[in-house]
Amino acid sequence: MAEVEIGIIGGSGLYSMPGFTNVREERIETPFGEPSDAFVLGDLEGRKVAFLARHGRGHRILPSELNFRANIYAFKKLGVERILSVSAVGSLKEEHKPTDFVMPDQFIDRTFLRTSTFFGEGIVGHIAFADPVCATVAKAASDACNAVGVVGKLGGTYVCMEGPQFSTRAESNLYRSWGADVIGMTNLQEAKLAREAEICYATVAMVTDYDCWREGHDAVTVEEIVAVLHKNADNAAKVVKAAVAAMPRERTCACATAAQFAVLTQPDAIPEAAKEKLKLLFGKYLGW
Repeated sequence: MAEVEIGIIGGSGLYSMPGFTNVREERIETPFGEPSDAFVLGDLEGRKVAFLARHGRGHRILPSELNFRANIYAFKKLGVERILSVSAVGSLKEEHKPTDFVMPDQFIDRTFLRTSTFFGEGIVGHIAFADPVCATVAKAASDACNAVGVVGKLGGTYVCMEGPQFSTRAESNLYRSWGADVIGMTNLQEAKLAREAEICYATVAMVTDYDCWREGHDAVTVEEIVAVLHKNADNAAKVVKAAVAAMPRERTCACATAAQFAVLTQPDAIPEAAKEKLKLLFGKYLGW
């Protein structure tokens, strides 16, 4: 099988990817431990695609327990150049209604229990992250929303919180005062690690509810939220399919060389163990 081009990360409600052909599963070993689940590899719209259920099939893994490094490293090992990440979020603005999709282009980090870099253990590196989302992938997702009749809004700020509890009302109103658009628990670490791994990354944030800031929103029932999750999952499958079909074959964005000048540690000071771990990511620049 040829190298995989495009990775799909499925979030709450999207645990499989309809429309795959030539399907097979593969468990990928990484120096950072096990990914969330086996990868489902197949063809979608004529492209080689790998699907990963972020929380594992059966939704077994808390956001704070996710092995983000293993997940992104495994995509890199498969040859993936672009990742489209799908996740459920709460809305922080009236304009983003349940069942709307948002393709954020900025993040605010409110997490504190997570490892979100491949660097460390003897190797120091820094990457630019002013624009944390690949504009090419985000636009493909936005265009796909338009093509399949889903309300999709390009741009906005995603607050990434630790969880697993949802926000207090005070926190929710604070994030609104910052001008943030949506809130979730998973996507920022993926974006940071994808940039270090030189993989294009964008998020399709599926709005399920209005968080807790909106007066009267507590009256929403669990049944209604579950119904929104199911509708979002159906729409996400259509959007992902259309986005994969529309994704350009060639990469012309800066994501592809994001780590070219990242490593600051002198080559002779880098431990062999660190070199072995990170050869896949940075070896081409350091002659490993």
